[in-house]
Amino acid sequence: MRNRYFSSDPAQNSAAVALYDSVANLPLICPHGHVDPRLFADSNYQYGSPVDLLIIPDHYIFRMLYSHGISLDELGIPPRSGAAAPRDHREIWRRVCANWQLFRATPTGIWLRDELADVFGIHLKLNSCNADAIYDALEERLARAEFRPRALFERFNIEALATTDAATDTLEHHQAIRDSGWCGRVIPTFRPDAVVNIAGAGWRADIDRLSDVSGVHIRDFATYIQALEDRRAFFKSMGATATDQAALTAYTESLTASEAEAIFGRALRGESSAKDAARFTGHMLIEMARMSSDDGLVMQMHVGSFRNHNPAVFARYGPDMGADIPIRSEFTKNLKAMLDRFGVHPNLTLVLFNLDETTYSRELAPLAGHYPILRLGPPWWFFDSWLGMTRFLDAVVETAGIYNLAGFNDDTRAYPSIPTRHDVWRRVCADWLAGQLVRGFIDEEDAFEMIRALAYDLAKQTYRLED
Repeated sequence: MRNRYFSSDPAQNSAAVALYDSVANLPLICPHGHVDPRLFADSNYQYGSPVDLLIIPDHYIFRMLYSHGISLDELGIPPRSGAAAPRDHREIWRRVCANWQLFRATPTGIWLRDELADVFGIHLKLNSCNADAIYDALEERLARAEFRPRALFERFNIEALATTDAATDTLEHHQAIRDSGWCGRVIPTFRPDAVVNIAGAGWRADIDRLSDVSGVHIRDFATYIQALEDRRAFFKSMGATATDQAALTAYTESLTASEAEAIFGRALRGESSAKDAARFTGHMLIEMARMSSDDGLVMQMHVGSFRNHNPAVFARYGPDMGADIPIRSEFTKNLKAMLDRFGVHPNLTLVLFNLDETTYSRELAPLAGHYPILRLGPPWWFFDSWLGMTRFLDAVVETAGIYNLAGFNDDTRAYPSIPTRHDVWRRVCADWLAGQLVRGFIDEEDAFEMIRALAYDLAKQTYRLED
């Protein structure tokens, strides 16, 4: 439906349709996400079953089902022990469809419904009666060459897609994409979390891997920094334009050389404290800003998620299993140490993402409306929704304008959902701008320039994807 989700007010609806139509077919810029690059490394990649593609990778889906007493084992989620998960994927699909009413009025319900219709041409309603017919139709589509990942990449009109890759990743799949001669632009993103979080259970092993892949024997803080800079240069040589870090808070602190060395030494010996970890992360955020000011990689910070809140789920299944919960955040004081050093640096762009909506108008918009390095990432995770996006625009644009925003990124593991997620963003922006237009805050010329910026230009410019 051409005007779905738009205001019922006739004037706003008409304006929204016109604005949306002007950007509906623009290419997709996907500067941050979690699609596995191996999908594109093999021209004949096989997804597996519909459950492998649409359910097992998508924590938005299985966390809701888990909240109603359906175990992750029953949904085919493999435990970290390596024990076999249930393999009757048709039964898993039936279970999901039998409980699909749980997703009514949620963004997940919108995404999968629109994805089935727009990507796979399946217009049946998700429920028990249609479960087998939908499963059969999906199996038939997934067997066709035109639904292979590379073919969909071209059909989705993706101009650039960035994956998210550990600092220790050898990027062999990205190299395979390059060697294949395929022209799709799939680029890595440097994610150093595992080698920065000294409190992580696997940190010491990750430092050993960092030594191996960088060729730098890490024996102290100086060689650790050297290894990180080496990896960043490698990622950049493979097409990366950005880095990404997750942090519980936005706390930054400039340690002295001796303090950084002392904390790092304690971490290597397994003697660091929780206070050490917080201070070290704060210092490394500033170090990453310094490195980005040198090498030009755009820096992203994702703040405000209490990771692995459910210890039983984490123990059995590992991270990223739907048990990450937002916390309150603070930026004005916490970011000051970084901004004091780099807030006006001409070669640094810092994109901020946050899970505490109360900071939007109180802190993030005023900060981005002043410091040249700052751009605000789109509503993330729990707020990647129609209402979340609308609240975001209401909260930040009056203070920061739209040109201090980073545009949109889909931030998804669910590859076929990419065009649907972009479509929802474009529709939200069209409807929001139409409201501004009919109320007289902006004129028609402004509205059409702004919708293009929000849909396409801002993401391309922010992430330096114009080359």
